[in-house]
Amino acid sequence: MSPESRSQAIAAAIILLGAGLVIYFLPTIVLWIGNFSPVLGIAVGVCLIMAFFAIFWLRARYQRSKGKH
Repeated sequence: MSPESRSQAIAAAIILLGAGLVIYFLPTIVLWIGNFSPVLGIAVGVCLIMAFFAIFWLRARYQRSKGKH
């Protein structure tokens, strides 16, 4: 395994582990915030789910820009 692919695998594992923890605790977080404001609870839930996809989108953009130079 090349150092670059090893680095990519480690980064992907860290991202997936972090996302897995957020998704695991997501119902608890949303219900807790929902006690104060249901709309805020929904907004936080949507933001946390969108963050998962945003991380991979940003990483793909970084990899594309890194490859062009």
